Amino acid sequence: MSKKPIILGIESSCDETAASIITENDQGIPLILSNIVSSQVEVHKKFGGVVPELAARAHINKIDQIVQNAIDESGLRVEEIDAVASTAGPGLIVCLSVGLSFGKSFASAMNIPFISVNHLEGHALSPKLNSNLNYPYLLLLISGGHSQYLSVQNIGVYKRLGTTIDDALGEAFDKTAKLLGIEFPGGPKIEILAEKGDPNKYKLPKPIFNRGGCNLSFAGLKTAILKISKNIKNEQDKFDIAASFQKTILDIMYKKTKNAFNEYEKNKKISNKTFVVAGGVAANKKIRTMLAKLCIENNYKSIFPPINLCGDNAAMIAMVGLEKFKMKQFNYLDYPAKPRWPLDEKAIFLKGSGVKL
Repeated sequence: MSKKPIILGIESSCDETAASIITENDQGIPLILSNIVSSQVEVHKKFGGVVPELAARAHINKIDQIVQNAIDESGLRVEEIDAVASTAGPGLIVCLSVGLSFGKSFASAMNIPFISVNHLEGHALSPKLNSNLNYPYLLLLISGGHSQYLSVQNIGVYKRLGTTIDDALGEAFDKTAKLLGIEFPGGPKIEILAEKGDPNKYKLPKPIFNRGGCNLSFAGLKTAILKISKNIKNEQDKFDIAASFQKTILDIMYKKTKNAFNEYEKNKKISNKTFVVAGGVAANKKIRTMLAKLCIENNYKSIFPPINLCGDNAAMIAMVGLEKFKMKQFNYLDYPAKPRWPLDEKAIFLKGSGVKL
């Protein structure tokens, strides 16, 4: 029996310091041996958002211990690790540099291959950690810094079908939460508040709803929330705004995802109607439920990562590393950090298509 590759993944693109070790079984199914994520919420809470310099300092202070914890939890010896995969972009360059430098140093010291990973590709492949996901598939990547539809043909082969022309979906959730006075990170709490509100109380705009194919826009919606929030009188008003905002998002994503299905199916060679939703906003249960229902209506198979693998983590980075290791796609130790790094490098750059804010 041949030895299965063991990959150490490292993630530090924003405000999570994370390390993970994965391998695979005899059937080629990935196995997560450890997945450690250290959040910096308390560091940034009083600022209402991530402060890059503070985030980088926290990464420096924690990364040694986080990686050691991942090794300890895996039950392996450090000498058994076959390669290191580190996030190289997109993200905050001062944060990326910490994990990237650590990964390079580790690979050099152990004389093992180093693999640079696109953070977005980590999200794109994250469902492989818990499902039998085969290429090709249609991907909706929704997070704090990026929102886009992509046709995924293979690892490293992506075609962007649509993206946000302004704010990312996660950014719209976070900024709405801030306007409602919800403590950072507030985006995920919108779903909780919405349960207590009237989703039909406010009629909110749906930018480029009937045009733009499967491109997205959320800036106008955010501006409308800003105006309404100035007249908040009580807690029920907040609940109603949250509910109306979430309903509007659901309407937009329903329409735009149907458009994405049509765009994806223009490729007559596509026979696999699989729809993958990944990224931090994929943890929103209302969005998951609506998209799963839409897939049933359109004969698509829907796949979502587990909730704990939707946000930034190192298991997804190690997953990409595992795929690239088997293809012998290694990188030199002078590989640079890339604050902007779209999956489809031929596509025109738009905010949200390859930059993590």
